[in-house]
Amino acid sequence: MVRIQDFNFGGLKAIVRVDFNVPLNEQGQITDDTRIRGALPTLKKILADGGSLILMSHMGKPKGKVNPKLSLAQIANTVAAALDRKVKFAPDCAKAADAAAALQPGEVLLLENLRFYPEEEGKPVGIEKDDPGYADAKKRMKDSQAEFAHTLASYADVYVNDAFGTAHRRHASTAVIADYFDADHKMLGYLMEKEVTAIDNVLRNAQRPFTAIIGGSKVSSKLAVIKNLLDKVDNLIIGGGMGFTFIKAQGGHIGDSLHEDDLMPEALAVLEAAKEKGVRLQLSVETVAGREFSNDTERQTVDIFNIPDGWEGMDAGEKSLAIWKEIILGSKTILWNGPVGVFEFENFAHGTGEIARYVAEATRGGAYSLVGGGDSVAAVNKFGLADQVSYVSTGGGAMLEAIEGKTLPGVAAILGE
Repeated sequence: MVRIQDFNFGGLKAIVRVDFNVPLNEQGQITDDTRIRGALPTLKKILADGGSLILMSHMGKPKGKVNPKLSLAQIANTVAAALDRKVKFAPDCAKAADAAAALQPGEVLLLENLRFYPEEEGKPVGIEKDDPGYADAKKRMKDSQAEFAHTLASYADVYVNDAFGTAHRRHASTAVIADYFDADHKMLGYLMEKEVTAIDNVLRNAQRPFTAIIGGSKVSSKLAVIKNLLDKVDNLIIGGGMGFTFIKAQGGHIGDSLHEDDLMPEALAVLEAAKEKGVRLQLSVETVAGREFSNDTERQTVDIFNIPDGWEGMDAGEKSLAIWKEIILGSKTILWNGPVGVFEFENFAHGTGEIARYVAEATRGGAYSLVGGGDSVAAVNKFGLADQVSYVSTGGGAMLEAIEGKTLPGVAAILGE
């Protein structure tokens, strides 16, 4: 594999898959430019070498249709300011050959939203999986996706993937396009390489004790992750809404708390597997319950197994946090994905904030910490702790699939796995 730091882009055109799917307000202004800043080392390296840049990204979910509210034209000026140079814009990503050909060394071209074309995601349009003819439609779309990827590849001499957040998708711009470049002219960007290395360090080279903190609302979204981690960790902390399925499965009374009845057998199986493997699986023991699902609702702290009817658990209680703190501070490797409460409500964000502080404290004590997932990242950012953990992952979905043990198409397409 060619590494970006060893490659000279002088005189070459590089097409770079970035993740510029940044949040916008109603006026089309960027509210968080973290993803743009994250790509700068790769982009500046190419420009400093004397190469020219073709930037491609998606934004939102336009479902294969042009949507002005999701146009990347809205972010062109921000990208230009970040790179300190003019950024040209191609209003149709599949019809940018002339604009790409005209690029001079040091110039930058930003392509319009890739997902304005259904070929980017490669999903047949207007037909469901169980409809007659779906198989034929899927084959036609696969051929169209390859053609779309070939068009994008034709703009440049080199392909660089620096969009970890989409690495778990076999899209035209994240995986298929790599087929049109030889091994010496495709590579991971700095951000992608850091992400892959960070996850690899945690899953394969973890110092022990190794603790994973998995939160969020539903067991169903992270069951595979939990199962895979049981073979790797010493401690597994499960918090957030998903914990109530485990509590109810053991006979607990959870009031109106979020849970998934159909996954209670799976929850019991996880508890049994943890016991067999010698993994300490620590659920919450106390919750801050709310009478309604709102920030200003009435609150009370109750035992996790005895939540009154009409109340729902919405944050971790102090007794839970005290147990989790002891586990986290005693760890040498920490993986954190997902909040342990309704983090979007200020009155129920305390537990997640405390977890962020514990992880930062453990890191200062010499632990290696990897934080990923939207609310986990938001927590370390909100409390000014992002620079006090070892690594903050930009790709929640990609990180979860990597933790599950899945091969990421966007990485495999470069590494040849």
